Amino acid sequence: MGNGDIRVRGLAARAGGWSARHRWAAVGIWVLFVVLAMGLGSAAGRVDVKDSDQLKGETHTAARIIEDAGIDEPASENVLIQAKGGDLKTTDPEFRDAVDAVVRAVEGTGRVTEVASPYDTKTISKDGRSALVQFDMRGEADTAGERVEPVLKAVEGVQQDHEALRIEEIGGASMMKTFDDAFGDDFKKAEYSAVPVAFGILLIAFGALVAALLPVVLAITAIMATMGLMGVVSHVMPMSDTANSVMLLVGLAVGVDYCLFYLRREREEREAGRDAQTALRIAAATSGRAIVVSGVTVCVAMAGMLFTGLAEFEAMGLASLMVVAVAMVGSVTVLPALLSLLGERVEKGRIPFLRRRRKSGGSQDSRFWTAVLRRVLARPVIAVAVATGALLAITAPALGMKTQQLTLDQEFGDSLPIVQTYNRLNEAFPGGSEPAEVVVKAADINAPEVKSALADFRDRAISSGASRGPVEIKLHDAQNMAFVYVPLVGGSDLDKAGASLDKLRDEVRPATLGKVDGVEAPITGQVAGSKDFNDQLAGAVVPVFAFVVVFAFALMLLSFRSLTIAITSIVLNLLSVGAAYGILVAVFQHGWGASLVGAEGVGAIITWLPLFLFVILFGLSMDYHVFVVSRIREARLRGLETKEAIRHGVVTTAGVVTSAAVIMVAVFAIFGTLSMQSMKQMGVGLAAAVLIDATIIRGVLLPAVMALLGERNWYLPKWLHRLPDLTHDETPQAVAAPVARDDEGEPLKV
Repeated sequence: MGNGDIRVRGLAARAGGWSARHRWAAVGIWVLFVVLAMGLGSAAGRVDVKDSDQLKGETHTAARIIEDAGIDEPASENVLIQAKGGDLKTTDPEFRDAVDAVVRAVEGTGRVTEVASPYDTKTISKDGRSALVQFDMRGEADTAGERVEPVLKAVEGVQQDHEALRIEEIGGASMMKTFDDAFGDDFKKAEYSAVPVAFGILLIAFGALVAALLPVVLAITAIMATMGLMGVVSHVMPMSDTANSVMLLVGLAVGVDYCLFYLRREREEREAGRDAQTALRIAAATSGRAIVVSGVTVCVAMAGMLFTGLAEFEAMGLASLMVVAVAMVGSVTVLPALLSLLGERVEKGRIPFLRRRRKSGGSQDSRFWTAVLRRVLARPVIAVAVATGALLAITAPALGMKTQQLTLDQEFGDSLPIVQTYNRLNEAFPGGSEPAEVVVKAADINAPEVKSALADFRDRAISSGASRGPVEIKLHDAQNMAFVYVPLVGGSDLDKAGASLDKLRDEVRPATLGKVDGVEAPITGQVAGSKDFNDQLAGAVVPVFAFVVVFAFALMLLSFRSLTIAITSIVLNLLSVGAAYGILVAVFQHGWGASLVGAEGVGAIITWLPLFLFVILFGLSMDYHVFVVSRIREARLRGLETKEAIRHGVVTTAGVVTSAAVIMVAVFAIFGTLSMQSMKQMGVGLAAAVLIDATIIRGVLLPAVMALLGERNWYLPKWLHRLPDLTHDETPQAVAAPVARDDEGEPLKV
């Protein structure tokens, strides 16, 4: 049988073979798909998640009532006027002059409405040294940050005239502007820098400009196509900016990885002396199959986010699922076509000072991993004990994980002056910066019993200890609604503020508004939103966990027809995720080594991160696992002994796994450089997990466990033999060489 006549079977092999034979058609179809997807997405526009759909529970009910009533709540602002020291009080003439000056200044801008003096609203601190001037921004709340600049300058002007007082503005609009100015470009810089970083690493890995460009171009086109598809799909399931950022992050990581796996295998086969056509077929049957198995597994993991019931998570899950699917399809179709078109020209643009690839000997064995594997396979029991012990030690801090929505000072530290204003406001008026909002809907909001219940609610909110006041009631007669703003005792301490919220919901409301027939009074606000989010997320953990684990197990079982491989895959991935949790808690909750990553020990992990990390990492870690185990299985099919097959599989994939891991770690680490603590946590968690997965898990624990199991690695109970056989993507070597047999002469069931 000639070198070019070897035939391989399987979906990936057939797709790669067709693309190589019809290369211009394959490239044309891909370009047409990307252009059509972008065009349709642009024409359809993107529908984003609405506030009323963000959460379930009372927060959702309140948002729905407000939306149905057609009320656009304005962005509220506060000006904190505070004595810097001495005996100056709010009753002193100088203080009153400053308050009057602030009122005149903000009114004079023409950008505000409903300006209220603290002497009318009683927003004066208990010690008599602080007061709040309150007002609303004109226009839509979502764009108030773009119009608040003149108001801020007016307040600064008053501050210059009253040096004995501290006069500072804070509110939804001013915070929006401050964050946009300070961090608005942060995400864009991270997203834009991820591409050149990935390209630079690929250039070092391949040493050739064209070879390095291919994965980046394919990943970018997959991301572009997915952006278009997100616009179309958003009319069924709304999307968001967060989903877009996560899609870009995941798309770049898996898109580059998949192309890297394929390209390195094709290169390796050509270096082994095979002609270009046969090398491409082998890459399609081996790396192509690993890409399909890995891609489907990642898609299943991402689909787990659809079970949370949280609109933001659902958007992130669907966007990630789509970009992985598009990248997977592109890697097994258009990439073979491009490689067939380029041929040896894929080596064009070689970098002279980079190490040239070896021209013979097939795979490029890694000296480092060869040395590591020699020790691991010689003493697998010790390797398993040491590696597992190390991972469990790293995981240990996760047992005390505390999750919560981060407050402003936790999210940004003291890096912004407005954070200090936020802290001073909360100290003077506990809960005043983030009051609970009771949305009261009645058949007649001015009915005597409703008015009486509102007054009673205001009094009991304070007498119950849930609030120290002042409790503000704002009526909307035309809509028969009232908004009640209740500053919560606890302020920025979410645990204490949460307890105050529970008093309002469980004690105060039932005894007052709850006694009036036909009245709806859901309680919303930042603290309520955080609590409702936590409750819903807690209820989603078990279903999401079960879905991802069960389906990943089933896919591994079908792909390798081995119960042992399926079980070890799940256990190793869980160890990897657990280690990532442990690092997060150690660094961000306890502050151990936080300065090394430019972070601060904020005392908690952002609520959404653990489940998000579990889903993302469980999916992405399958990239390496499937790739390495497929190579081990391939070597075993060729008749190598189990330990030798393990050594061959791990060592020959070490280069590509290392390159892929370095790219992922670098891309994720970029997000770890952002100023927001939540983004730092995400970046550090993802980068640490990938690093652990590519080294301790795949380089030490996986080979050690497989070495201990020996032939039991390929165990499949007879009652499972009826399962569909998805292992038919055999390598050309396995087809051409004698079939490996056991001691009794039976073909090995690998």
